[in-house]
Amino acid sequence: MPDLRVFRACFVLLSTLCLFAETPHPAPPYWAFCINPPSTTAAKPDDTVRRVPASDASFTTAQTQDLFSVPDWHPGAHPAMPEIVSHGRKPDVFACGYCHLPNGQGRPENSSLAGLPAGYIIRQLADFKRGARKGSDPRHLPGVNMATRETKATDQEIEIAAKYFSQLPRKPWIRVVETDTVPKTHVAGWMLVADTPAATEPIGQRIIETPENLERTELRDDTSGFVAYVPSGSLQKGKTLVTTGGGKTVYCAKCHGPGLRGSGNVPPIAGRSPSYIVRQLFDIQSGARSGVLSREMRRQTEKLTIDDMIAVAAYVSSLKP
Repeated sequence: MPDLRVFRACFVLLSTLCLFAETPHPAPPYWAFCINPPSTTAAKPDDTVRRVPASDASFTTAQTQDLFSVPDWHPGAHPAMPEIVSHGRKPDVFACGYCHLPNGQGRPENSSLAGLPAGYIIRQLADFKRGARKGSDPRHLPGVNMATRETKATDQEIEIAAKYFSQLPRKPWIRVVETDTVPKTHVAGWMLVADTPAATEPIGQRIIETPENLERTELRDDTSGFVAYVPSGSLQKGKTLVTTGGGKTVYCAKCHGPGLRGSGNVPPIAGRSPSYIVRQLFDIQSGARSGVLSREMRRQTEKLTIDDMIAVAAYVSSLKP
């Protein structure tokens, strides 16, 4: 006759596993995984000549929307871009500098590459290529493009691009503001932009990251940054989680180095986009990111709630890069 104690133990274990399996992961927060609404009208070529402050360059609107040609408004502010960064390779590989900008600072919908270790960038491309780095929302096109297009770059092209971005200096790019009230926004260009006419609403438990100057951001001006509105009190809560772990994780500097400015091939995270940080924490926790480094991070994210992620991202983003 079977041992009842063994039977009970197996029953409890199976019940726990079933409960865990049936517990759904939260839906990706829309404000971190901004999805463009469907468009019913085709964009018309626009030959209007555009300019931005402190630049002698000029480009038509159509030229600023060419994914195979980076509108370089400030060519003297960075080293000469390699071909793969400035023009990509038609028809498959978009210009790296179009999305991540010539100075590598990036935008909320993608990643800041400036100052990342070259080895880390190369590893992330490898993870995209083998399906170990995905997004929790498959509709998020910037991540999809990384997996389906940028991974078609050759190993040599990836090494060249990684070296270029790794040598760029990191600089303040996002202004973090604690507040209870924020501008009403909608999704356009895979990021949040302020409504017109302007209106306000409670922030709730969200991060609202939006361009300081939408026109310049749309023109890919790499001197025009972003403002991130975060809930009141989130900076102090985030500081506790980041510096002590708060009983939920380990302190971030253990891996990311003093000042969270990186350590070896572990990336710097200070001053990075809070939307991006929340997106990556969520992807790691959900298992969408499953590379070697991500598996190490998953143990540190498993107890974090969305509110915790907001607080961590708010505090980390407020730090000097």
